[in-house]
Amino acid sequence: MKRKILKLILFIALIYIFLFLNNNWLQTTTYEIKSDRIPKAFDGLTIVQLSDLHDATFGEKQSRLVEKVKKLKPDLVFVTGDLIDSNRYDLDNSLDLVEQLVTFTSVYYVTGNHEVAVNQVSEITEALKSLGVHVLANETELLKQDGETIAIAGIEDPLMRAIEDPIVVVGESLDVAMSKIPEQTYTLLLSHRPEVFNVYVENEVDVVFTGHAHGGQVRIPGIGGLIAPGQGWFPSYTAGDHKRGITNMIVNRGLGNSLVPYRIFNRPEIVVVTLKSSR
Repeated sequence: MKRKILKLILFIALIYIFLFLNNNWLQTTTYEIKSDRIPKAFDGLTIVQLSDLHDATFGEKQSRLVEKVKKLKPDLVFVTGDLIDSNRYDLDNSLDLVEQLVTFTSVYYVTGNHEVAVNQVSEITEALKSLGVHVLANETELLKQDGETIAIAGIEDPLMRAIEDPIVVVGESLDVAMSKIPEQTYTLLLSHRPEVFNVYVENEVDVVFTGHAHGGQVRIPGIGGLIAPGQGWFPSYTAGDHKRGITNMIVNRGLGNSLVPYRIFNRPEIVVVTLKSSR
C-alpha cells in the first residue's frame, strides 16, 4: 500500500513538473529571412517578437523574460497583441515588461482581441505611448538608415469591429495602414491574427508577425497544434514561418495562457527574426 502511495505521489510530482516547465521554460526560436527586396542598409536587422503575454509573469517584474530579450540584442521588439488578459486584467504586470524593454530598444505594438474584449484599449495604448512605445493602429512608420527605407506597419485586431467579417476588416485595415507606403518599399507588418494569411499574401506584405493561436495550446509531436481560435481543430497556422509569394508570415506561439491554464509540448516562445539582404 505504501509503495502504491509513493508511486502515486511520484506520478503527481512528475506531472506537476512537466506542466510547470511547459508554462515557464522560455524557448527562443530564430528565423533568417533573405530577400533581394531588403535594402543593404538593413542587412542583419534583428527583430525580437513577443506575443500573447496574457498577464503571465516570468520572474520578479518579468526579470527572466527581460534578460532573455536583452541578451538577444534586438534592434527592434515587436509586441503583437494580447499583452493583457481579459479574464484577469492586470496592466501593471504587463507594463513591468515594457518599461524595461524601452530602455534598450525600440518597441512596436498592436492590439490583440483581449485588449478589445476588456474594453480598455485607450487606457492600454495611452500607457504604452507614455513609455515611448510605437503603437500602430492601422498606421505605418518609415524607418530610414543610410539613405534607405523600410516600412513598419501595424493593424488593430478585427474585434474592434466585431460584427463584421475579420477577413474584410483586416483587408480594409491594411489598405489604410499601407496607403502611404512608397511603392516597392520592404514592409514589416504587425498583426495579431494568422488565420487571414491569404489577405497578407494578396496585399504582398513582405513579412507579417502574428500570434493569437497559442501554438495550438496542445502540440502533438509530429502533427502540430490541436486547436486555435478562428481556425478550429488541427489548425494550419499555429507556429513557424509560412511562405507564399513574396510573403513570409511568422506565427509566434506566445508566452501565456488564457482560458486554458496549461500549455502541453508548447513552451512559451520568444521569436527572433534576422533580415538578410541578397542584393
